Amino acid sequence: MTDSPEPGAEAPSTPPPTPPSAPPFSRLTPDLILNAVDSVGLATSGQLLALNSYENRVFQVGLDDPGGSRAAPVVVKFYRPERWADAAILEEHAFMSELVEAEVPAVAPLVIREQTLHRYEGFRFAVFERRGGRAPELSDRTVLERIGRFLGRLHAVGARAAYRHRPALDVEAFGVEPSTYLLDAGWIGPDLAEVYRGVARDAIEEARRAFERAGRIRRLRLHGDCHEGNLLWTDTGAHPGPHFVDFDDSRTGPAAQDLWMLLSGGRQDMQQQLSDLLAGYEDFAEFNPHELELIEALRTLRLIHYSAWIARRWEDPAFPAAFPWFDSPRYWEARILELREQIAAMQEPALAV
Repeated sequence: MTDSPEPGAEAPSTPPPTPPSAPPFSRLTPDLILNAVDSVGLATSGQLLALNSYENRVFQVGLDDPGGSRAAPVVVKFYRPERWADAAILEEHAFMSELVEAEVPAVAPLVIREQTLHRYEGFRFAVFERRGGRAPELSDRTVLERIGRFLGRLHAVGARAAYRHRPALDVEAFGVEPSTYLLDAGWIGPDLAEVYRGVARDAIEEARRAFERAGRIRRLRLHGDCHEGNLLWTDTGAHPGPHFVDFDDSRTGPAAQDLWMLLSGGRQDMQQQLSDLLAGYEDFAEFNPHELELIEALRTLRLIHYSAWIARRWEDPAFPAAFPWFDSPRYWEARILELREQIAAMQEPALAV
């Protein structure tokens, strides 16, 4: 199999930046999308279906085969301009290819003309095999154990090497920096700004204490956004069972980051779910129990980072349409309450297995 360029190799130049006044995907018309796919040697049929995605733009594109009959469609991802450097995207692609080579069920970009990252009219894009599926039954303990085995295999591969161009998940990047941005950019009204500042500060300090309690932990390449929306389950075909899609948020961090988003409900429910996940996980990778101290801290950091993510994307028309309540006082009142609840959760004993 031809792989994407090795991390650290000379990467193609980044496309010219989109003018600040223009929404990042304003030029991404149906004709441009189809022409981009045609430009790498695939014959499009004219069928185009937008798939659910906010960070990037993702489409199912119909193809014709050389004989003129209908071929299987592909999924094409157009990357948000200026979010990742080329080298960081290629590192993500290389990790996914490494997973596939290790027979871990992930959907890696197709290698076309010896490349996985392509360019057209200033946009960068990748082409993937369409791999459908349904949401997993996370209430089924055998399903959780099987997902745990998959995550254990994913992390065993992720621990083989380190990212050089993709960032780490830590308190600074997911707590300090995004909360500072929200306050400095004026997203929180004057009536709530100081309250939010104090609560965010306390939540971040509590998260730091959780990391201190966890002690020295291994950091590895992760999926990074491991929730059921990025986890598809198939019952038939060549790849039955779970497979993950969308490694766009893949970064370096603790193994617990890819576990906690699969937990829900009360403490007893989460403890049982975690036990089921780890029953499968530890068939393939060792889990450090000290990382259980991080579950609520990682949840807290994601909540802070998520608000800043929406704020930073507000110039994209898709975001005001999807999150119309974001810049209202009620939203920030709810976030303040949420962080207070998280402070209390971080002060409770960690889950145990």
